[in-house]
Amino acid sequence: MTKSRLNLKALSQYGIVLFLVFLSAYFTYKSDGVFLTPDNISNVARQIAINTILAVGLTFVIITGGIDLSVGSVLALAGVVSMTVLRSGLHVGGLTLIPTLPMVPALLVSAVIAGIVGGVCGAFSGSCINLFRMAPFVATLAMMTIARGLAYVFTDGAPVSPLPQWAGDFGASGFTIGKIGIPSLVIIALTIVALGHVLISRTRFGRAVYAIGGNEEAARLSGINVSGVKLKVYALCGLLSGLSGMLLATRLASGDPKSGMGFELNAIAAVVLGGTSLMGGRGTVIGTLLGALVIGVLDNGLILLNVSAFYQMVVKGFVILAAVILDRITRQD
Repeated sequence: MTKSRLNLKALSQYGIVLFLVFLSAYFTYKSDGVFLTPDNISNVARQIAINTILAVGLTFVIITGGIDLSVGSVLALAGVVSMTVLRSGLHVGGLTLIPTLPMVPALLVSAVIAGIVGGVCGAFSGSCINLFRMAPFVATLAMMTIARGLAYVFTDGAPVSPLPQWAGDFGASGFTIGKIGIPSLVIIALTIVALGHVLISRTRFGRAVYAIGGNEEAARLSGINVSGVKLKVYALCGLLSGLSGMLLATRLASGDPKSGMGFELNAIAAVVLGGTSLMGGRGTVIGTLLGALVIGVLDNGLILLNVSAFYQMVVKGFVILAAVILDRITRQD
């Protein structure tokens, strides 16, 4: 490998950290210090949390060489279902399966239901990919439409509100270190990042995920249950999308069938910026966290500088394009 190729490889591995530092310094300077105020840092962290959770699930999918376009729609479906249960309980026919519960049990039950809804959607996509040899793009595009439609059907197009006061309080809650508030959503997101990192880097399942992305046929010949691993990966991605839907709904104090539109693009961008290859076989959850930070800092900094939303999309697009080009260059032998 030539020296220039080695330099590019090092840039792809560590450049995101330098880029994040540069962005933070630039936005702090241009905003006269507003960017680094405790309130703004807390706000950025809260905005990044949901995208981080979605991106962790997508990291597993993309490392296998797949893609999941349905995460935003699954988020919306799981959000409206879980908030309906949180607000009114679960009633089927004349039976009350889950009554209206106090705060902690209601939140736990809502999280479980959101995870189940999301997991079922993800498993359905994975099953279509395995059984019918569908391209992941096609299968998850279909699920994106199905889940969004079901969210509208479930609510007749109307948001699920009002929610109990404590639901909104939970979404906005947290604790303070010094002058910086740490939102509960951030704590949950970092916990999921830690668990995802251990799962992908320290378990047999994680090694199988990398093997499938590196060479699916070789993984199959080595005894890996490729179909089973793929099913679990898409189910995991769906589960995390469902949990994200529940958390976003508590933050907004409303389950909205329109929520999550475009979230899949930000999540995929975070994964790609974090160094996960769209060709599969390479990537880390920690890198994805850094990618989500870059996306969040970019969004927040451009807003502070009063940059038009249209130009924000252009800037973000060029940043993603640069990351993909760098990945393609460094993968060439």
